[in-house]
Amino acid sequence: MDKRPTTAAITALLIASWALSAFAQADPASEPTVLAVAKALPAVVNINTERVVRRRVRDPFEDFAAQYFGNYRSRPREISQTLQSLGSGFIVDPAGYIITNQHVVERAADLKIEVTMNDGKTYNARYITGDEKKDLAFIKIDVKEPLPFISLENLSPNLLGQTVLVVGNALGYSSSISRGVLSGQKRDITIGETEYKNLLQTDAAINPGNSGGPLIDLSARLVGVSSAKMAFTDQGVPTQGLGFAIPAESVRESVEQFKKIAANQPVPKTPDAADAQAPSNAERLFGLQLQNLTQELTDALGLTPGRGVLITAVEPGSPAENVGIERGLVVYRVGKHEIRSMNQLETLLARAKPGTSVDFTVGIQRPGSQSPRLATVTLTAR
Repeated sequence: MDKRPTTAAITALLIASWALSAFAQADPASEPTVLAVAKALPAVVNINTERVVRRRVRDPFEDFAAQYFGNYRSRPREISQTLQSLGSGFIVDPAGYIITNQHVVERAADLKIEVTMNDGKTYNARYITGDEKKDLAFIKIDVKEPLPFISLENLSPNLLGQTVLVVGNALGYSSSISRGVLSGQKRDITIGETEYKNLLQTDAAINPGNSGGPLIDLSARLVGVSSAKMAFTDQGVPTQGLGFAIPAESVRESVEQFKKIAANQPVPKTPDAADAQAPSNAERLFGLQLQNLTQELTDALGLTPGRGVLITAVEPGSPAENVGIERGLVVYRVGKHEIRSMNQLETLLARAKPGTSVDFTVGIQRPGSQSPRLATVTLTAR
């Protein structure tokens, strides 16, 4: 009698084997995406910086123009503005060092930086240093126990077409995940008047709040830092699936430099110390207190985006007040240099000493204005 298995029996065995295999693979807990997220998520943080400004204002140019073109006056009004930057970051060292985007914590020395861990614990962080050209910033939280972190030693190979995951704080929703592929390398983009080079491109959704968070592969290795999403071309054509990230290799190089700076910084003073922050060069030499123009503030005041820094206060009797500069105006140029951020302006003023004369171009420039109301005045450092 022939005891060899029949074709039907073999087929039944194959079907049973396939069914068992499919059942095992269908378990969500074993999916590579789930495993990668579980590994990386404890090191991902939400970052919130906030300052509330309340003041009575007129049309700022009218007060300024009165010094040169006649007596313009308008009825003052009180405004209350919350200047807020919401983003993501991730721990790169168990001692509490965190990487994020520079634009997330811009002028962080003046702001409260609050970091929320994946487990809900909240810490106050301090700004260490940053790199505007790379849009990277280094902050730190002080903890007693080692923290989970994303290693910068074993980076993703960053192969075109590989699966990537965006992890972060999309639109304020913590622990958000989006999935896509690595769709391009060595991309150069321009945002406003700032150019960013050598970025990675992905079709994984990068939403407001994801900035500064990690882009990882299915082994939870770092691919890059989520940085920007292009919604429209320069010609106004809408786009889809164009997100950009700073390559992990560039992040590792920056962190090495940032740690050297952190090692040479003095021990921070307590938050209650009266002199916790030294005055900026703009304030010390010319009596100007300044604030970066965030997107929210630019929209609220109807200003041209990507240009200038806002004057938030002018010290009585200072060189700035003596030439008629008042709060609410914008500094657009120092000497021949276009101003885009506080860090840039402070760098330009770093070598100024008492008696130095500096040309400031100030005023108000609004989108579509045919004749922007600007004036250049010379201030002498005190």
